[in-house]
Amino acid sequence: MTITDHAPAATVLDDVPSPRHDLLRLATAGSVDDGKSTLVGRLLYDTKSVLADQLDAVERVSRDRGLEAADLALLTDGLRAEREQGITIDVAYRYFSTATRSYVLADTPGHVQYTRNMVTGASTAELALILVDARHGVVEQTRRHLAVTGLLGVRHVALAVNKMDLVDWDETAFKAIVVEFEELAARFGIDDVVAVPVSALLGDNIVDRSERAAWYSGPTLLEHLEAVPVGTSPDTQALRLPVQYVVRPRTPEHPDYRGYAGRLASGVVRPGDEVLVLPSGRRTTVEGIDRAGADGGVQELDVAFAPQSVVLRLADDLDISRGDLIAAADASGLLTRSLTGTVAVLSDSPLRQRDRVLLRVGTRTVRAIVDDVVDQLDITTMEQQAAPDGLSLNAIGRVRLRLAEDVAVDDYRELRRTGSFLLIDESDGSTLAAGMAEAPDRSAGEGI
Repeated sequence: MTITDHAPAATVLDDVPSPRHDLLRLATAGSVDDGKSTLVGRLLYDTKSVLADQLDAVERVSRDRGLEAADLALLTDGLRAEREQGITIDVAYRYFSTATRSYVLADTPGHVQYTRNMVTGASTAELALILVDARHGVVEQTRRHLAVTGLLGVRHVALAVNKMDLVDWDETAFKAIVVEFEELAARFGIDDVVAVPVSALLGDNIVDRSERAAWYSGPTLLEHLEAVPVGTSPDTQALRLPVQYVVRPRTPEHPDYRGYAGRLASGVVRPGDEVLVLPSGRRTTVEGIDRAGADGGVQELDVAFAPQSVVLRLADDLDISRGDLIAAADASGLLTRSLTGTVAVLSDSPLRQRDRVLLRVGTRTVRAIVDDVVDQLDITTMEQQAAPDGLSLNAIGRVRLRLAEDVAVDDYRELRRTGSFLLIDESDGSTLAAGMAEAPDRSAGEGI
Protein backbone atom coordinates (compact mmCIF):
# COMPACT_ATOMS: atom_id res chain seq x y z
CA MET A 1 0.00 0.00 0.00
CA THR A 2 2.91 2.33 0.67
CA ILE A 3 6.34 3.00 -0.84
CA THR A 4 9.11 4.66 1.16
CA ASP A 5 11.83 6.08 -1.03
CA HIS A 6 15.43 6.14 0.10
CA ALA A 7 17.04 9.55 0.30
CA PRO A 8 20.41 10.72 1.61
CA ALA A 9 20.51 11.24 5.35
CA ALA A 10 23.19 11.68 7.96
CA THR A 11 22.57 8.23 9.43
CA VAL A 12 22.83 6.26 6.19
CA LEU A 13 25.52 3.62 6.32
CA ASP A 14 28.64 4.40 4.30
CA ASP A 15 28.20 1.42 1.98
CA VAL A 16 24.52 2.11 1.24
CA PRO A 17 24.44 4.03 -2.04
CA SER A 18 22.52 7.30 -2.28
CA PRO A 19 20.55 8.48 -5.31
CA ARG A 20 21.90 11.43 -7.24
CA HIS A 21 18.53 13.19 -7.30
CA ASP A 22 16.02 13.42 -4.45
CA LEU A 23 12.47 12.23 -5.08
CA LEU A 24 9.52 13.74 -3.23
CA ARG A 25 6.12 12.10 -3.44
CA LEU A 26 3.29 14.46 -2.54
CA ALA A 27 -0.49 14.38 -2.62
CA THR A 28 -2.75 17.38 -3.11
CA ALA A 29 -6.13 17.75 -1.44
CA GLY A 30 -8.70 20.48 -1.10
CA SER A 31 -12.43 21.09 -0.94
CA VAL A 32 -14.46 21.75 -4.08
CA ASP A 33 -13.59 25.06 -5.77
CA ASP A 34 -10.60 25.74 -3.54
CA GLY A 35 -8.57 26.07 -6.75
CA LYS A 36 -6.50 22.91 -6.40
CA SER A 37 -6.37 22.05 -10.10
CA THR A 38 -5.38 25.64 -10.90
CA LEU A 39 -2.62 25.52 -8.29
CA VAL A 40 -1.23 22.26 -9.64
CA GLY A 41 -1.43 23.60 -13.18
CA ARG A 42 0.35 26.77 -12.09
CA LEU A 43 3.06 24.73 -10.39
CA LEU A 44 3.62 22.70 -13.56
CA TYR A 45 3.52 25.80 -15.77
CA ASP A 46 5.87 27.94 -13.68
CA THR A 47 8.41 25.11 -13.34
CA LYS A 48 8.36 24.75 -17.14
CA SER A 49 7.03 21.19 -16.89
CA VAL A 50 4.36 21.60 -19.58
CA LEU A 51 4.97 20.51 -23.17
CA ALA A 52 4.28 23.06 -25.89
CA ASP A 53 1.48 21.02 -27.49
CA GLN A 54 -0.22 20.62 -24.07
CA LEU A 55 -0.13 24.35 -23.51
CA ASP A 56 -1.43 25.02 -27.02
CA ALA A 57 -4.38 22.71 -26.39
CA VAL A 58 -5.19 24.40 -23.07
CA GLU A 59 -5.01 27.86 -24.65
CA ARG A 60 -7.29 26.74 -27.49
CA VAL A 61 -9.92 25.33 -25.12
CA SER A 62 -9.67 28.44 -22.95
CA ARG A 63 -10.29 30.70 -25.96
CA ASP A 64 -13.28 28.58 -26.97
CA ARG A 65 -14.72 29.22 -23.51
CA GLY A 66 -14.25 32.97 -23.90
CA LEU A 67 -11.41 33.24 -21.39
CA GLU A 68 -8.71 35.88 -21.85
CA ALA A 69 -5.93 33.77 -20.31
CA ALA A 70 -5.14 30.07 -20.32
CA ASP A 71 -7.12 28.08 -17.72
CA LEU A 72 -4.26 26.18 -16.08
CA ALA A 73 -6.70 23.83 -14.33
CA LEU A 74 -7.14 22.13 -17.70
CA LEU A 75 -3.56 20.85 -17.41
CA THR A 76 -4.63 18.53 -14.61
CA ASP A 77 -8.33 17.76 -15.12
CA GLY A 78 -7.67 15.15 -17.76
CA LEU A 79 -10.95 13.26 -17.81
CA ARG A 80 -13.66 14.61 -20.08
CA ALA A 81 -16.16 14.40 -17.23
CA GLU A 82 -13.84 16.49 -15.08
CA ARG A 83 -13.54 19.20 -17.73
CA GLU A 84 -17.28 19.30 -18.27
CA GLN A 85 -18.09 19.52 -14.55
CA GLY A 86 -15.12 21.61 -13.51
CA ILE A 87 -14.17 19.15 -10.76
CA THR A 88 -11.49 16.54 -10.19
CA ILE A 89 -12.84 12.96 -10.03
CA ASP A 90 -9.92 10.56 -10.40
CA VAL A 91 -6.42 10.52 -8.90
CA ALA A 92 -4.06 11.93 -11.52
CA TYR A 93 -0.32 11.47 -11.19
CA ARG A 94 1.90 14.29 -12.46
CA TYR A 95 5.67 14.22 -12.79
CA PHE A 96 7.99 17.20 -12.82
CA SER A 97 11.56 18.09 -11.87
CA THR A 98 13.65 21.00 -10.78
CA ALA A 99 17.40 21.30 -10.48
CA THR A 100 17.12 20.12 -6.88
CA ARG A 101 14.75 17.16 -6.96
CA SER A 102 12.11 15.20 -8.84
CA TYR A 103 8.44 15.08 -7.89
CA VAL A 104 5.59 12.61 -8.17
CA LEU A 105 2.37 14.52 -7.48
CA ALA A 106 -0.89 12.68 -6.80
CA ASP A 107 -3.72 15.11 -7.58
CA THR A 108 -6.69 13.81 -5.57
CA PRO A 109 -10.39 14.81 -5.76
CA GLY A 110 -12.05 17.32 -3.46
CA HIS A 111 -15.62 15.97 -3.40
CA VAL A 112 -16.56 14.07 -0.27
CA GLN A 113 -17.74 11.07 -2.30
CA TYR A 114 -14.21 10.69 -3.67
CA THR A 115 -12.42 10.74 -0.31
CA ARG A 116 -11.41 7.13 -0.97
CA ASN A 117 -9.33 8.42 -3.87
CA MET A 118 -7.34 10.58 -1.49
CA VAL A 119 -6.53 7.46 0.54
CA THR A 120 -5.05 5.96 -2.63
CA GLY A 121 -3.09 9.07 -3.54
CA ALA A 122 -1.76 9.82 -0.06
CA SER A 123 -0.78 6.24 0.79
CA THR A 124 2.64 6.68 -0.85
CA ALA A 125 3.13 10.37 -0.07
CA GLU A 126 5.64 11.97 2.24
CA LEU A 127 3.99 15.39 2.03
CA ALA A 128 0.35 16.42 1.78
CA LEU A 129 -0.41 19.73 0.08
CA ILE A 130 -3.81 20.83 1.43
CA LEU A 131 -5.63 23.85 0.02
CA VAL A 132 -8.00 26.12 1.90
CA ASP A 133 -10.03 28.92 0.30
CA ALA A 134 -9.14 32.15 2.11
CA ARG A 135 -12.80 33.25 1.93
CA HIS A 136 -14.24 30.10 3.53
CA GLY A 137 -11.49 28.93 5.86
CA VAL A 138 -11.34 25.40 7.29
CA VAL A 139 -14.40 23.37 6.25
CA GLU A 140 -15.56 19.80 6.88
CA GLN A 141 -13.67 18.40 3.92
CA THR A 142 -10.49 20.03 5.25
CA ARG A 143 -11.00 18.08 8.46
CA ARG A 144 -11.50 14.89 6.47
CA HIS A 145 -8.29 15.47 4.51
CA LEU A 146 -6.36 16.13 7.71
CA ALA A 147 -7.79 12.95 9.24
CA VAL A 148 -6.68 10.86 6.27
CA THR A 149 -3.27 12.56 6.23
CA GLY A 150 -2.68 11.86 9.90
CA LEU A 151 -3.96 8.29 9.83
CA LEU A 152 -1.79 7.44 6.82
CA GLY A 153 1.28 8.71 8.63
CA VAL A 154 2.15 11.44 6.12
CA ARG A 155 4.95 13.28 7.89
CA HIS A 156 4.80 16.75 6.36
CA VAL A 157 1.88 19.06 5.50
CA ALA A 158 1.97 22.20 3.38
CA LEU A 159 -1.08 24.43 3.85
CA ALA A 160 -1.78 26.62 0.82
CA VAL A 161 -4.26 29.35 1.75
CA ASN A 162 -5.49 30.09 -1.77
CA LYS A 163 -7.41 32.98 -3.33
CA MET A 164 -5.75 35.50 -1.04
CA ASP A 165 -6.31 38.09 -3.79
CA LEU A 166 -10.06 37.81 -3.11
CA VAL A 167 -9.60 38.89 0.53
CA ASP A 168 -7.17 41.70 -0.37
CA TRP A 169 -4.24 39.76 1.07
CA ASP A 170 -5.60 40.18 4.59
CA GLU A 171 -2.90 38.99 7.01
CA THR A 172 -5.40 38.60 9.87
CA ALA A 173 -7.60 36.26 7.81
CA PHE A 174 -4.56 34.19 6.85
CA LYS A 175 -3.32 33.83 10.43
CA ALA A 176 -6.77 32.85 11.72
CA ILE A 177 -6.95 30.00 9.19
CA VAL A 178 -3.44 28.85 10.08
CA VAL A 179 -4.19 28.74 13.83
CA GLU A 180 -7.36 26.67 13.33
CA PHE A 181 -5.64 24.35 10.85
CA GLU A 182 -2.64 23.72 13.11
CA GLU A 183 -4.91 22.93 16.08
CA LEU A 184 -6.74 20.32 14.01
CA ALA A 185 -3.49 18.92 12.62
CA ALA A 186 -2.12 18.44 16.13
CA ARG A 187 -5.14 16.28 17.02
CA PHE A 188 -4.04 13.83 14.32
CA GLY A 189 -0.41 13.84 15.39
CA ILE A 190 0.75 16.18 12.61
CA ASP A 191 3.28 18.68 13.95
CA ASP A 192 5.08 19.73 10.76
CA VAL A 193 2.83 22.29 9.05
CA VAL A 194 4.13 25.08 6.81
CA ALA A 195 1.50 27.60 5.66
CA VAL A 196 1.86 29.74 2.53
CA PRO A 197 -0.55 32.49 1.36
CA VAL A 198 -1.04 32.08 -2.40
CA SER A 199 -3.08 33.01 -5.43
CA ALA A 200 -2.96 30.08 -7.82
CA LEU A 201 -4.76 32.05 -10.52
CA LEU A 202 -2.23 34.88 -10.53
CA GLY A 203 0.82 32.82 -9.52
CA ASP A 204 1.58 34.63 -6.25
CA ASN A 205 3.92 32.72 -3.91
CA ILE A 206 3.71 29.50 -5.97
CA VAL A 207 7.13 29.66 -7.60
CA ASP A 208 7.80 33.40 -7.53
CA ARG A 209 7.47 35.55 -4.42
CA SER A 210 4.55 37.98 -4.36
CA GLU A 211 4.96 41.68 -3.69
CA ARG A 212 1.30 41.80 -2.65
CA ALA A 213 2.03 40.01 0.63
CA ALA A 214 4.85 42.15 2.01
CA TRP A 215 3.94 40.94 5.51
CA TYR A 216 4.79 37.32 4.64
CA SER A 217 8.45 36.35 5.11
CA GLY A 218 8.21 32.57 4.72
CA PRO A 219 9.08 30.43 1.67
CA THR A 220 7.14 30.22 -1.56
CA LEU A 221 5.38 26.93 -2.12
CA LEU A 222 8.11 25.59 -4.41
CA GLU A 223 10.86 26.75 -2.05
CA HIS A 224 9.24 24.70 0.70
CA LEU A 225 8.88 21.65 -1.56
CA GLU A 226 12.56 21.98 -2.45
CA ALA A 227 13.65 22.11 1.19
CA VAL A 228 11.39 19.64 3.02
CA PRO A 229 13.30 16.53 4.21
CA VAL A 230 12.46 13.38 2.24
CA GLY A 231 13.04 9.68 2.65
CA THR A 232 13.86 7.46 5.59
CA SER A 233 17.31 6.07 6.10
CA PRO A 234 17.01 2.28 5.56
CA ASP A 235 19.49 1.46 8.34
CA THR A 236 17.13 2.94 10.94
CA GLN A 237 14.39 0.38 10.18
CA ALA A 238 14.13 -3.37 10.61
CA LEU A 239 14.52 -5.65 7.59
CA ARG A 240 11.29 -6.72 5.89
CA LEU A 241 11.07 -8.53 2.54
CA PRO A 242 7.62 -9.81 1.50
CA VAL A 243 8.28 -12.73 -0.85
CA GLN A 244 6.64 -12.21 -4.24
CA TYR A 245 8.15 -15.06 -6.24
CA VAL A 246 10.39 -18.10 -5.86
CA VAL A 247 13.10 -18.07 -8.55
CA ARG A 248 13.99 -21.54 -9.87
CA PRO A 249 15.54 -21.15 -13.36
CA ARG A 250 16.56 -24.85 -13.67
CA THR A 251 19.09 -24.07 -16.38
CA PRO A 252 22.32 -25.99 -17.06
CA GLU A 253 24.27 -22.98 -15.78
CA HIS A 254 22.26 -22.82 -12.55
CA PRO A 255 20.83 -26.31 -11.88
CA ASP A 256 20.38 -25.79 -8.13
CA TYR A 257 19.60 -22.08 -7.99
CA ARG A 258 16.81 -21.09 -5.61
CA GLY A 259 16.12 -17.46 -4.74
CA TYR A 260 13.32 -15.47 -3.15
CA ALA A 261 12.35 -12.33 -5.03
CA GLY A 262 10.63 -9.27 -3.62
CA ARG A 263 10.85 -5.58 -2.98
CA LEU A 264 12.48 -4.62 0.29
CA ALA A 265 9.79 -2.91 2.33
CA SER A 266 12.29 -1.61 4.87
CA GLY A 267 15.78 -2.08 6.19
CA VAL A 268 19.17 -3.20 4.91
CA VAL A 269 20.40 -6.74 4.20
CA ARG A 270 23.86 -8.21 3.57
CA PRO A 271 25.24 -11.68 2.93
CA GLY A 272 25.86 -13.35 6.27
CA ASP A 273 22.89 -11.70 8.01
CA GLU A 274 20.69 -13.99 10.08
CA VAL A 275 17.03 -13.75 9.11
CA LEU A 276 13.69 -15.15 10.18
CA VAL A 277 11.12 -16.61 7.77
CA LEU A 278 7.50 -16.03 8.76
CA PRO A 279 5.03 -17.52 9.45
CA SER A 280 7.07 -20.73 9.74
CA GLY A 281 9.50 -19.19 12.25
CA ARG A 282 12.53 -20.90 10.68
CA ARG A 283 15.89 -19.15 10.98
CA THR A 284 18.58 -19.10 8.34
CA THR A 285 21.40 -16.98 6.91
CA VAL A 286 21.52 -14.85 3.77
CA GLU A 287 23.99 -16.52 1.42
CA GLY A 288 23.82 -14.02 -1.45
CA ILE A 289 21.88 -11.11 -2.94
CA ASP A 290 21.15 -10.80 -6.65
CA ARG A 291 19.35 -8.31 -8.84
CA ALA A 292 18.92 -7.73 -12.55
CA GLY A 293 21.85 -5.88 -14.09
CA ALA A 294 21.70 -3.12 -16.67
CA ASP A 295 22.93 -5.54 -19.35
CA GLY A 296 20.14 -8.02 -18.67
CA GLY A 297 22.35 -10.30 -16.64
CA VAL A 298 22.51 -10.90 -12.90
CA GLN A 299 24.37 -8.56 -10.58
CA GLU A 300 25.52 -9.83 -7.19
CA LEU A 301 25.30 -7.25 -4.39
CA ASP A 302 27.26 -6.77 -1.18
CA VAL A 303 24.36 -4.85 0.35
CA ALA A 304 20.71 -4.13 -0.53
CA PHE A 305 18.37 -1.56 0.98
CA ALA A 306 14.72 -0.51 0.76
CA PRO A 307 13.05 0.01 -1.68
CA GLN A 308 15.25 -2.10 -4.00
CA SER A 309 13.84 -5.20 -5.69
CA VAL A 310 16.20 -8.11 -5.13
CA VAL A 311 16.50 -11.89 -4.95
CA LEU A 312 17.83 -13.38 -1.71
CA ARG A 313 19.65 -16.70 -1.67
CA LEU A 314 19.48 -18.44 1.70
CA ALA A 315 21.87 -20.92 3.28
CA ASP A 316 19.18 -23.50 4.13
CA ASP A 317 16.67 -25.25 1.87
CA LEU A 318 13.40 -24.08 3.43
CA ASP A 319 9.78 -24.31 2.33
CA ILE A 320 9.19 -20.65 1.36
CA SER A 321 6.52 -19.38 -1.01
CA ARG A 322 4.77 -16.20 -2.10
CA GLY A 323 3.15 -14.54 0.91
CA ASP A 324 5.92 -15.40 3.34
CA LEU A 325 7.99 -12.65 4.96
CA ILE A 326 11.76 -12.62 5.35
CA ALA A 327 12.50 -10.41 8.35
CA ALA A 328 15.25 -9.41 10.73
CA ALA A 329 16.26 -12.23 13.08
CA ASP A 330 14.71 -10.50 16.11
CA ALA A 331 11.23 -10.27 14.51
CA SER A 332 9.78 -13.39 16.15
CA GLY A 333 6.99 -11.37 17.81
CA LEU A 334 5.33 -10.28 14.56
CA LEU A 335 2.83 -13.12 14.22
CA THR A 336 -0.80 -12.55 15.16
CA ARG A 337 -4.32 -13.87 14.55
CA SER A 338 -6.07 -10.86 16.04
CA LEU A 339 -5.68 -7.46 14.43
CA THR A 340 -7.09 -4.04 15.31
CA GLY A 341 -6.66 -1.15 12.92
CA THR A 342 -8.12 2.03 11.51
CA VAL A 343 -9.75 1.61 8.11
CA ALA A 344 -10.99 3.94 5.40
CA VAL A 345 -13.91 2.34 3.55
CA LEU A 346 -13.41 2.36 -0.21
CA SER A 347 -16.46 0.37 -1.31
CA ASP A 348 -20.16 1.07 -1.71
CA SER A 349 -20.77 -2.02 0.44
CA PRO A 350 -20.77 -1.16 4.18
CA LEU A 351 -18.29 -2.94 6.42
CA ARG A 352 -20.20 -4.63 9.23
CA GLN A 353 -19.59 -6.85 12.21
CA ARG A 354 -19.39 -10.58 11.36
CA ASP A 355 -18.55 -9.86 7.70
CA ARG A 356 -16.27 -12.48 6.19
CA VAL A 357 -13.45 -10.87 4.23
CA LEU A 358 -9.98 -11.49 2.90
CA LEU A 359 -7.10 -9.70 4.60
CA ARG A 360 -4.04 -8.84 2.51
CA VAL A 361 -0.82 -7.76 4.21
CA GLY A 362 2.12 -7.37 1.84
CA THR A 363 1.99 -10.41 -0.44
CA ARG A 364 0.03 -12.61 2.00
CA THR A 365 -3.75 -13.08 1.84
CA VAL A 366 -5.78 -14.90 4.52
CA ARG A 367 -9.45 -15.27 5.44
CA ALA A 368 -10.76 -13.09 8.26
CA ILE A 369 -13.91 -12.08 10.13
CA VAL A 370 -14.79 -8.57 11.25
CA ASP A 371 -15.03 -9.34 14.96
CA ASP A 372 -16.15 -5.84 15.90
CA VAL A 373 -16.62 -2.37 14.45
CA VAL A 374 -15.08 -0.55 17.39
CA ASP A 375 -15.98 3.04 16.50
CA GLN A 376 -16.20 5.66 13.77
CA LEU A 377 -14.63 9.10 13.47
CA ASP A 378 -17.16 11.95 13.33
CA ILE A 379 -15.50 14.41 10.95
CA THR A 380 -17.62 17.33 12.21
CA THR A 381 -16.92 16.94 15.93
CA MET A 382 -13.60 15.08 15.51
CA GLU A 383 -14.80 12.59 18.15
CA GLN A 384 -15.01 8.79 18.06
CA GLN A 385 -18.60 7.49 18.10
CA ALA A 386 -20.37 4.14 17.97
CA ALA A 387 -21.12 2.65 14.55
CA PRO A 388 -23.96 0.13 15.10
CA ASP A 389 -24.75 -0.05 11.38
CA GLY A 390 -21.14 -0.54 10.34
CA LEU A 391 -18.90 1.71 8.27
CA SER A 392 -20.18 3.06 4.96
CA LEU A 393 -18.34 4.47 1.93
CA ASN A 394 -15.67 7.06 2.86
CA ALA A 395 -16.13 6.41 6.59
CA ILE A 396 -13.06 6.23 8.81
CA GLY A 397 -13.22 3.94 11.84
CA ARG A 398 -11.56 1.21 13.86
CA VAL A 399 -12.26 -2.50 13.43
CA ARG A 400 -11.07 -5.66 15.15
CA LEU A 401 -10.38 -8.68 12.95
CA ARG A 402 -10.03 -12.38 13.68
CA LEU A 403 -7.78 -14.20 11.20
CA ALA A 404 -7.82 -17.78 9.94
CA GLU A 405 -4.02 -18.07 9.84
CA ASP A 406 -1.00 -16.50 11.45
CA VAL A 407 0.03 -13.24 9.77
CA ALA A 408 3.14 -11.13 10.31
CA VAL A 409 2.20 -7.48 10.64
CA ASP A 410 3.89 -4.36 12.04
CA ASP A 411 2.52 -1.34 13.84
CA TYR A 412 1.74 1.09 10.99
CA ARG A 413 3.25 3.99 12.93
CA GLU A 414 6.60 2.20 12.87
CA LEU A 415 6.64 0.59 9.41
CA ARG A 416 4.07 1.84 6.89
CA ARG A 417 4.45 -0.84 4.22
CA THR A 418 4.20 -3.89 6.48
CA GLY A 419 1.74 -2.22 8.83
CA SER A 420 -0.83 -1.46 6.15
CA PHE A 421 -3.48 -3.90 4.96
CA LEU A 422 -6.43 -4.27 2.61
CA LEU A 423 -9.80 -5.85 3.25
CA ILE A 424 -11.15 -7.62 0.15
CA ASP A 425 -14.58 -8.99 -0.75
CA GLU A 426 -14.44 -12.80 -0.82
CA SER A 427 -17.01 -13.08 -3.59
CA ASP A 428 -15.73 -10.70 -6.27
CA GLY A 429 -12.24 -9.63 -5.19
CA SER A 430 -13.13 -5.94 -4.90
CA THR A 431 -11.33 -3.81 -2.30
CA LEU A 432 -13.55 -2.98 0.67
CA ALA A 433 -11.22 -0.93 2.84
CA ALA A 434 -7.62 0.16 3.35
CA GLY A 435 -6.31 -0.19 6.87
CA MET A 436 -3.49 0.80 9.18
CA ALA A 437 -2.63 -1.71 11.90
CA GLU A 438 -2.18 -0.78 15.53
CA ALA A 439 0.40 -2.58 17.63
CA PRO A 440 -1.05 -6.07 17.07
CA ASP A 441 -2.23 -8.51 19.70
CA ARG A 442 0.46 -11.17 19.37
CA SER A 443 -1.78 -14.19 19.87
CA ALA A 444 -0.75 -16.58 17.13
CA GLY A 445 -2.44 -19.91 16.63
CA GLU A 446 -6.04 -19.13 17.62
CA GLY A 447 -7.93 -18.22 14.47
CA ILE A 448 -11.42 -18.53 13.03
